[in-house]
Amino acid sequence: MGTRLDLRGRLPQVELLENEPMARHTTFRIGGPARWMFLPRTAGQAGEVLALCHGLGVVPFFLGNGSNLLVSDGGYDGVILSTAKLEGDLAVEEETAIRVDSGVSLSRLAAFAADRGLTGLEFASGIPGSVGGAVRMNAGAYGGEMSQVLEWVDYLDETGTLHRATAADCDFSYRRSIFCKRPWLITGALLRLRRGVEAEIRGEMAELNRRRREKQPLEYPSAGSTFKRPQEYFAAALIEECGLKGLQVGGAQVSEKHSGFVINRGGATCADVLALMDQVRARVLDRTGVVLEPEVEVLK
Repeated sequence: MGTRLDLRGRLPQVELLENEPMARHTTFRIGGPARWMFLPRTAGQAGEVLALCHGLGVVPFFLGNGSNLLVSDGGYDGVILSTAKLEGDLAVEEETAIRVDSGVSLSRLAAFAADRGLTGLEFASGIPGSVGGAVRMNAGAYGGEMSQVLEWVDYLDETGTLHRATAADCDFSYRRSIFCKRPWLITGALLRLRRGVEAEIRGEMAELNRRRREKQPLEYPSAGSTFKRPQEYFAAALIEECGLKGLQVGGAQVSEKHSGFVINRGGATCADVLALMDQVRARVLDRTGVVLEPEVEVLK
């Protein structure tokens, strides 16, 4: 599909990259080239990309910050729509709500809220993702998650038509939403927060980030937690219990600092990571009977 498709010149107003190395666009720093990558700057441009793809019978892959993504060593022979440049607007509405574009980073959003004495996003300050990806995956940490603060979300359907959905429409669950099941692109959201004290908000953010630095292998490329939390268990505890901390395949390793993370120690390939994940899942299943489900999305 991707090899035969020629998109050059089809939307001259939208930035288009050809054979773009995906290692540049993921926090794992792994991945071969994407055949085509659009980088729209506005929701209108994103709608044009979706309309073009729909007319061609192509379903694009949506890329945010690439913080939960593992891309094949052979790359992706298709179309990627990146929201990296959809990051213009951040605005306070109705005193305690923030309207934000999907490409804005969670760290920037949390800092914006703190500057204005708005509390509720402290949990998000250290999550290395964008707003669109965070809503799609109902990202969370330290007891908070996006579904708790989302009021509504704007999205484009597969034809490029703009819609608005309430939080109740999003079918949120643990690390899931309706956007995991539909080819719809999140373009923006309204987050409902609460009045707080700026110093206390910043103190909480600093404490959570200190705990992250202390417990997580932030010095190495990774995609965060590799496996979802099994019901009634913790993935990291199961992995450590099975003696897998430090297990290595090529450049990929189960972190010695936090066994819930698979890290790229240098030169890791997608094949290395997948082989290591398979070994971990097999050992945990054999010794505990628990099935670990990957949290990392794999793009081939």
